[in-house]
Parts: sequence; structure tokens; C-alpha cells
Amino acid sequence: MTEQTTHPELLTPSGKKETRLFAILCATATWSSAFVLIVLLSAVVFKAWGWFDWDFLTSYDSRRPQKAGIFAGLIGTAWMIFFTILFSVPIGVGAAIYLEEYAKDNWLSRLIRINLANLAGVPSIVYGILGVTVFVRAFGVFGDDGHLDSFVGWSISELNFLGVKISLPLGEVVLSGAMTMTLLILPVIIIAAQEALRGVPPSVRHASLALGASKWQTIRNQVLPAAIPGIMTGVILSISRAIGETAPLICLGIAAYVPFAPGGIDSPEALMKQPEGVLQAPFDYFTVIPIQIYNWALDHRSAYKGHAAAGICVLLLSLLVLNGLAILIRNRANRHIRW
Repeated sequence: MTEQTTHPELLTPSGKKETRLFAILCATATWSSAFVLIVLLSAVVFKAWGWFDWDFLTSYDSRRPQKAGIFAGLIGTAWMIFFTILFSVPIGVGAAIYLEEYAKDNWLSRLIRINLANLAGVPSIVYGILGVTVFVRAFGVFGDDGHLDSFVGWSISELNFLGVKISLPLGEVVLSGAMTMTLLILPVIIIAAQEALRGVPPSVRHASLALGASKWQTIRNQVLPAAIPGIMTGVILSISRAIGETAPLICLGIAAYVPFAPGGIDSPEALMKQPEGVLQAPFDYFTVIPIQIYNWALDHRSAYKGHAAAGICVLLLSLLVLNGLAILIRNRANRHIRW
């Protein structure tokens, strides 16, 4: 029986017919999906033709279609994704290491795993509502003027930290968007990192411990390097989702029309003139590419339809660049795996 299923030449005529039919169905499903994707991309590129140029990439949004660009959304997306990665990857990988390597198999750890699986499927708008409550409005602890009367009897409307002015509550700033996106993608990163750690053979751990390494040395030097390809896959998928999300940011109240870059840093020259802008950027207002696309798509003027299509092309290219970097890191780590 094993030989017949392994060697196609030993199959019966009916078995060969079923195998051929199944192969045709699989090929049809694959190529039909590719055809639909090509048609959609072709339509977007056709609409973006004539609008997607260097001026579009380096110009701020404008009320006049001829001068409108996506530069503010590009810079805002870069800042938000930078802080999202900064928050989510260490927390997600650390939580996965604890759950897989240190936590005992008891009711609490099982409850955490179940909740993580459920949170991964929660609609993104729910995280937007949570972000508004926690990060934008700070549970209402700070009033519109930063008053803390119910706690300490004095008011704070603004903090000054290292020369950076921080308004309370934070409001619709880069940090609020990044922390909301962190909540959104954190369950996916944790689950993917858990699966990657679980995929490392136990013999790798046993051999390291048998040679006298501590548990943390084993995890750091043996388990984590072997799990990096799987962890990077989860990070790639999560960050791609965060870049394209619109609903949570609309719920946060992120503006669609922002004619400036966070912190005023829109060029290397601006960075040299005002380096303190790097500290101010996380607490500055911003917009992102998906919100600009959404705003242009709703505009009644036909010229903005071309801007929306060009914005989609920019978003796709940004995803390709980010995913390409992550895949490169994953492949380089995969070459050093030896077992």
C-alpha cells in the first residue's frame, strides 16, 4: 500500500485520474488568486499613473490636488512603526520566553495562553477604543487642563522633561498610536514566538545543560538563535498588519490633514539644526499613510482618486521594503542554525 501511494506509476487508472484532477484544482486555485491580485494591482497602478512621482513623495498634503503629497503620512508611519517595534518585540519575545521556558504548566499559565489566543482574534476597532481610553484620555484622570484635584489637590497641564514639553493627557500623538498598535499586534508576536521556541528540539537544550551551561545561557546562546527565523515571521506579519490598520487610528482621532512632520524633522538638515526634535517627535501630532488614503478616497474631487491610488502604491512599497528587511534578517539567521 505504501509503495502504491509513493510511486505514481503503480497507481490504478482511477487513482491517476483523481491525482491529476486534484493537481488541476490546486493549480486553478493558485492561478486564479494570482490573476485577481494582478488585476487589482494593475487597476491601482493605472489610476496612480501621473500622480506617483518624487514631488508626491516629498510634499505635504494640500487643499489643492496638484500640490498634495504623502510626505507627512510617510514620516508619521515611520515614527509610529519604529516605536511599535521598540515596544512590541521585546515585550512579546520576553513573554513568550517566560511562558515556554520558565512558567509552570498550571491553571494560570493555561489561562494566559487561552486569553492570548482569544486576543489575537479581537477586532482592531476594540483596540482603538482601548487606546483612546488608556493612552489618549488617560482614564480621565487628567482633565482638559491636566487637573489632578481628586488625587493631590494641584493641577498639571504640562510637564517639562529634558527640555521636551509633554502635555497631559497625551492626546492624539505618535506615542499613543504606537502603544495602541503594540496592544494590537502583541498577541500575534507572543503566539508566533512561542511556536518558534517550541519548535527547537529538546536535545539542543539538554546538550547545552549537560555541558554546564545555565538555563539562561542555554536560552540566550542556543534556543533564541535557533528560534529567530520563526520569531521574525511573526514580527513580519504583525508589523505588516500594523502598517495597514486604519480603524484604531481613526478611533484615536488621528488627523488626516497634517502639513508638518513630527518634531519638525523632515530632513537631515532639520535634524542637525534642532536635534531636540527627536525627543519632541513622540509627543507631537501626526498622520499615517492609510488615513491619508482614506481621506483622499472620500474626497468628492476626482483628482484625489489618483492621490489615493498613488498612496496605495506607496503603502505597498513600504510593506515590501520592511518585509524584505525582515526576511533578509530571518534568512541570515537561518544559515547559522546547525543541528
